[in-house]
Amino acid sequence: MSWLLQLYETYETNEDQVGITIKKPNDKEYTLLPISHTTQNAHIEITVDEAGDFLSAHVLEKENTIIPCTDDSASRSGAKVAPYPLHDKLSYVAGDYVKYGGTVKEGKILPFDAYINNLQEWAKSQHAVDKVKSIYTYVSKGRLIEDLVKHGILVLDEKGQLIQKWKKDYEKTIGEKPVIFSSGATDQFSAFVRFNVYSPTSPHEVWKDKNVYDSFIAFYKEKLGDEDIDYVTGEVSPSTERHANKIRHAADKAKLISANDTAGFTFRGRFQTSKQAASISYDVSQKAHNALKWLIHRQGKTIDNRVFLVWGNDNQSVPDADEDAWNLVQTAKIKTERVVDTDKPFAEEVKKAIEGFRSDLTYQSEVNFLILDSATTGRLGVLYYRNMDKALYLNRLEAWHEECAWRHHYRKKDRKFIDFYGAPATRDIAFAAYGIRASDKVVKGLMERMLPCIVDSRRIPRDIIRSAFHRASNPISMEPWEWEKSLTITCALIKKSLIEKKEVWDVALDHKSKDRSYLFGRLLAIADVLERRALPREETRATNAVRYMNSFSKNPSRTWKTLQDSLQPYQAKLGTKLTTLSRMIDEVADQFDMEDFNNTPLTEKYLLGFYSQRRELYKKKENNTESEETNK
Repeated sequence: MSWLLQLYETYETNEDQVGITIKKPNDKEYTLLPISHTTQNAHIEITVDEAGDFLSAHVLEKENTIIPCTDDSASRSGAKVAPYPLHDKLSYVAGDYVKYGGTVKEGKILPFDAYINNLQEWAKSQHAVDKVKSIYTYVSKGRLIEDLVKHGILVLDEKGQLIQKWKKDYEKTIGEKPVIFSSGATDQFSAFVRFNVYSPTSPHEVWKDKNVYDSFIAFYKEKLGDEDIDYVTGEVSPSTERHANKIRHAADKAKLISANDTAGFTFRGRFQTSKQAASISYDVSQKAHNALKWLIHRQGKTIDNRVFLVWGNDNQSVPDADEDAWNLVQTAKIKTERVVDTDKPFAEEVKKAIEGFRSDLTYQSEVNFLILDSATTGRLGVLYYRNMDKALYLNRLEAWHEECAWRHHYRKKDRKFIDFYGAPATRDIAFAAYGIRASDKVVKGLMERMLPCIVDSRRIPRDIIRSAFHRASNPISMEPWEWEKSLTITCALIKKSLIEKKEVWDVALDHKSKDRSYLFGRLLAIADVLERRALPREETRATNAVRYMNSFSKNPSRTWKTLQDSLQPYQAKLGTKLTTLSRMIDEVADQFDMEDFNNTPLTEKYLLGFYSQRRELYKKKENNTESEETNK
């Protein structure tokens, strides 16, 4: 229950945000909902005056609206009659629904009768506000559809009945297709109606008016069921067995907590009722679920319906464990400098970014990690939950960005690729291990497995490293840019796995290392650069070193002989320019122990040697070019 408690406390901390709608850059909106409220897409808006007389109406384009709801209405489905307290579908709010062609199943209570009885009880209670009374006065007249038809919102057929679905033939008698059929409602009968009250003294719309929220909350609290011990807070308060849905999005039917199946193997014979298994108060359930919805829309990541969420309970921003070092620095708004040879400047900026989050620590600063997914339409499960001290999390995040760091060149800024040094994002790790065409199912699975590696300092699973290693060793199966990205991400993973074995490796070339895999990697890099320099500048084909890379990793000694033979034409072409590279090949070869120059498959370290040696050579070339231009 700890995740429910953390969500409940988050709601309590952010109570000043209740009812405030925030628009994201992609024009999507999210709101921290009041308790006893939910959201619905409204299709029609009706405005009445304070006396309860019709003023105007217009069609909406599926506009998200905060509406009061009861336990019954929040979970209604099929033919169940369970009206929302104020705004609802036409079949509930229109007293003349049957008159204009609406049908009700035989023996069932009229939806309008249930709706108007509930609304009357609220409107005549001590908690009612004037706006609720005005709406009740209007709908009790029972002429809502008549008014909408009169003002051109709804249309009738030749029999005076509501047209269910628009047909081309209606254009001859009615004219252009009415807007209501393009509002998102499946038909006129299913249109959702929201009400507004024109009031000079209260300018807020009804669905944004805090007084209306509070009015219904106070009214509904008096109607709640028996009190019981709340397993989340330990307090005695009215409990509920019905819990919220629409957690990930408006159409989400999956619930985190559900005990509505009273037949079969429910409770597995351990309990007689669901309350014996767990009792949760109405207040805690509402606040925890509303906080979760708010957090998911505000800062959660959703991949193939799996939600990844990180949040702090102190109302301060928390760095995301799934992001790379570049994003971390940008989020903290640290001014980045050019990454020089040692890669220290950017590494220092990552530390500064984390220190910025550390400066907001309070005595009880905590951070929560939650992963949610659903196996079926109606059931949502917690796949991973972790609550930890925020300072400890920041320490582990800093260690991750230090130990799994490498130099990368795939981020863009101002339409140009830029260098950054640090850990890659978990999503990019998935693409490095399984390719850019990996399905969302594969990506979300890897992200779930990588989170404990960052948060709990666990070892990176060997199969992920092995898969990335084999892909990076097979460059001809990818586009050049994809291979370069996969190579640097794989090097970062290899470096992290070697640190776990107490071995320290870095981007800078280690001239003293005598590890055979590392030395073979260096030889391969020199061969690659040698051939690339001999090729025309406009030539973009892969070098022999790159083409033979996969074979080289499995049979290095034999493949090296093949590479040397293929290099001879390029060596002849370069002539005296070859002296430095030839000397380097000899120097690296001299570092081998005689028995190590064999066909035993190479370890992952050869990729580190390959990258570092190639980078060193390109860096020297750039420096020489800059010196020549300066002398001119």
